Amino acid sequence: MATITKVSPLAPAAFPDLPAIDGVRFATVEAGVRYQGRTDVMLAVLDPGTSVAGVFTRSATRAAPVLDCQEKIGGPNDGPAAILVNSGNANAFTGHYGQTSVAEVTQAVSKATGVADGRIFTSSTGVIGEPLAHDRIIAKLEDLKSTLSRHAIEDAARAIMTTDTFPKGASAQVDIGGKTVSIAGIAKGSGMIAPDMATMLVYIFTDAQVEQSALQAMLCGQTDRTFNCITVDSDTSTSDSLLLCATGASGVDTTGNAAFAEALEKVMLGLAQQVVRDGEGATKFVEIRVTGAATDADAKTHGLAIANSPLVKTAIAGEDPNWGRIVMAIGKSGAAADRDLLSISFGDILVAEKGWVSPNYREEDAASYMKSQDLVIAVDLGLGEGASTVWTCDLTHGYIEINADYRS
Repeated sequence: MATITKVSPLAPAAFPDLPAIDGVRFATVEAGVRYQGRTDVMLAVLDPGTSVAGVFTRSATRAAPVLDCQEKIGGPNDGPAAILVNSGNANAFTGHYGQTSVAEVTQAVSKATGVADGRIFTSSTGVIGEPLAHDRIIAKLEDLKSTLSRHAIEDAARAIMTTDTFPKGASAQVDIGGKTVSIAGIAKGSGMIAPDMATMLVYIFTDAQVEQSALQAMLCGQTDRTFNCITVDSDTSTSDSLLLCATGASGVDTTGNAAFAEALEKVMLGLAQQVVRDGEGATKFVEIRVTGAATDADAKTHGLAIANSPLVKTAIAGEDPNWGRIVMAIGKSGAAADRDLLSISFGDILVAEKGWVSPNYREEDAASYMKSQDLVIAVDLGLGEGASTVWTCDLTHGYIEINADYRS
């Protein structure tokens, strides 16, 4: 597999200083699943009583770990829980062997940690269609167990990377009744990003006390406004998984608390946008704001049509303000639109209005704006109150290079 050495120009300056979450410990190890000379397995162990919620890809070719996790979400939470993740191999499209690998790994984790099999959640990310060398993971479980630490979340973020050029983390803290509740999350994702229910691999931890069904409902709603609003290349992964774990260690019941929900959504959106900023070969981060649609769903359909268009994305890469491609994407989306009511802006520059180029539009102004790393494309359909915002990146030759060499 080609080694990724160049960090995305859209990357944050450094990994954020995430708060330690009481009730969860992390460990990482180099198991040689596929990579050499880097960590590739992460273990997180959570205290008894931790609520675990999850959302997963709806791909028809879901990987074995995804199917196993889906069966376990919503089960009893009276005992401890564990999450084990490997990078380098997705354990997807591996038939009965994939199911065997999951069973072997979860049984071994249970034996090493004392966590019941039904509370062990595994994820795999990497190449599709190759058997997982689960014996290499199992051989390292004692090392993982012996090095568990509350302060190793950054190490965990690095161990789950594949073509990522930087580890992704986000956090928030909120005061509730005079007590501080903390949230910290990590994610991996760079290519094969067009989520459908979840995205990539994401793990979020909080010391809040939340009943599982309430946590699940909150996660589903916020996923639709965050992770399901990003796209890098229009491809939905076989392995998309997002787990949200509430240890309850703070003793603060946040069920139905608006401040906690807002903080959680902030963390989720921060992680989602970092994934876009690490899009394979990306040089531009693009926010697409759609307003005036017949419905919110229509607005999102239009936004994703623009965000997923190779013609739009390559124009952005070439710093070409080709607004005709925006018009094209809207027209093909299938959602309601009226040519003669349509307005398009690049940043503060009104490009087109009422189905025609704006009389005050100057191509040189738009061309200058397109040189920015962070761009906003705004579309108003003039049909109603529907609105949605999605995030994407440009499409460059770097994307081709990374994916052409991915298995070599």
